[in-house]
Amino acid sequence: MHIESLYRYPVKGLSPETLNGAHLAPGRCLPWDRAFALAQGDAAFDPENPAWVQKSHFMCLARNAKIANLKSCFDDAARRLVVTAPEGQRLEADPFTPAGQDALTAFLTRYLGAEARYGANGKAPRFHHFPNHSFCDHKTQVISLIGRGSLAALEAAAGATRDKRRFRANIYIENIEPWAEFAWMGRHIRVGETVLEVQEPIDRCAATSVNPDTAERDANPVKELQQHFGHIELGVFAAVVQGGEIRPGDEIALLG
Repeated sequence: MHIESLYRYPVKGLSPETLNGAHLAPGRCLPWDRAFALAQGDAAFDPENPAWVQKSHFMCLARNAKIANLKSCFDDAARRLVVTAPEGQRLEADPFTPAGQDALTAFLTRYLGAEARYGANGKAPRFHHFPNHSFCDHKTQVISLIGRGSLAALEAAAGATRDKRRFRANIYIENIEPWAEFAWMGRHIRVGETVLEVQEPIDRCAATSVNPDTAERDANPVKELQQHFGHIELGVFAAVVQGGEIRPGDEIALLG
């Protein structure tokens, strides 16, 4: 088994970025993964205490399919985030400064249109970043992995291609049997220089129905998983217990 491809998703819900490598740290997610998010105005999210809340409190694919048409690019060295709309509108901003966050808030809120939600007293959506915080779907910072064998099994059962980008994993694993990763629960795997503890399978949601190229809801992988396999799980979450470098092509081995 080895890493087929490696991705991060700097802005929650927006486009993936392919990586040639990454440095993982114990207890942390992949660097800059879900580092930014647009909280809806009615979100139960406290910027003074940025704790985990469910994805529905943010701009997300599960509720806002149209955002699949936004293309984002984050340059962490230059501290710049670029977001481009399908009609060509483009914003480049510093996502770490109040001015940059204001600009990103306005751009994304305009794009959402009627899907932008407002809270009590007209509280508006707000773009956020907090050092060392990740707006991931898990209550703790983890790495998500999907075996290409499991995805191939789903495609065969559905009788159709299911683009891997629908599932928004960090690591895709090549040369692995279907559903083999589900046998790793509570065990450790070596990935490149790192060691991860596999914690739980990933329940899939309505975000997977969105075509990453067209932003149309043109498939139902959740229903397909339930119908053909009796569950709605694809991929696993794992915590980093020993840090180091990982890159595409690195071997993956089950320990112990």
